[in-house]
Amino acid sequence: MSRKRAQVTLTDVAKLAGVSVATASKALNARDEVAPATRRRVQQAAEELSFQPNVLARGLISGNTRTIGLLTDELSAARFAIPVLLGAENALGNEQMSVLLCDARGDAIRRQHYIRTLLARQVDGFIILGDANDLRPSLTRSIPVPVVYAYCESDDPADLSVVADDAGGAHLAAEHLVSLGRRRIAHITGDPGYRAARDRAQAFTVHLQEAGQSLVGEPLFGQWSQRWGRHATSRLLASHPDIDAIFCGNDQIASGVTEALRDLGRTCPDDVAVVGYDNWEVFATECRPPLTTVDLNLEQLGATAVRHLFAALDGDQHSGVVRQPGRLVVRESTGVAPAGR
Repeated sequence: MSRKRAQVTLTDVAKLAGVSVATASKALNARDEVAPATRRRVQQAAEELSFQPNVLARGLISGNTRTIGLLTDELSAARFAIPVLLGAENALGNEQMSVLLCDARGDAIRRQHYIRTLLARQVDGFIILGDANDLRPSLTRSIPVPVVYAYCESDDPADLSVVADDAGGAHLAAEHLVSLGRRRIAHITGDPGYRAARDRAQAFTVHLQEAGQSLVGEPLFGQWSQRWGRHATSRLLASHPDIDAIFCGNDQIASGVTEALRDLGRTCPDDVAVVGYDNWEVFATECRPPLTTVDLNLEQLGATAVRHLFAALDGDQHSGVVRQPGRLVVRESTGVAPAGR
């Protein structure tokens, strides 16, 4: 029968490095009182013995646990939450910090339970993760540690929120289509109950006006679906057959738009250029033709939220809204307008 290997202690590290336990502790915690050569000797001994410090004990001494609580409401609808989470987790991992993830599933009682649970675990800070870039009630009053909101905006202006720049993304789409010589541009988007849909539509219209153009008709609001994209395209071309570009509120809608164009005998991008939104790979790359689309940079948004949380933990607390820029990913669904059109 094999014996369980004894846990390596700080005393073992100190003995191998030839220093006191107090000196070994200071060296491993990057305290200034230890000479560089001594610190290297202690670190080498720790590596040789595969020493793992007791995080809980170190937290009691230092006053922090190097753990962040990440609270979300919609992990089951994870299209947007997961990339933000991955970006945050990667940024925290680079600083050797851990994440405790809790999904409240939209339940207020469950949410408060998780807040109490995470505080009992002595997390150093919170990231409140949204899934729709919308405004949400602040939770900060019940949380006595630094809080940053990611992919949602707190309704308390004293909080710090990191959101996707929907207006900026619409600006990128409009600028791209205008630069290609497109002059009859329409907009098909999703549910107007989403602030993202309203902000993109408004910003797109304004940028066309600034470029000396007008949106053809009004923005067509509907569902975030391929079916709506097909239906809206048929409706749009029936009333405006000379359309030469369509900006879509997401890639699902854009995929439906390209299907309808084919069914109606229009080529994409020669007859009608199409721009999507989100850079959702399953739709953007599999679409026929592959979609030009706006990428929200959600992983970078998560990393940005972590960076601001680190600043708050260091005493540099900010408030307001930080808008994470997106980027335009150009594929085959857009091209220069044919001569003479």
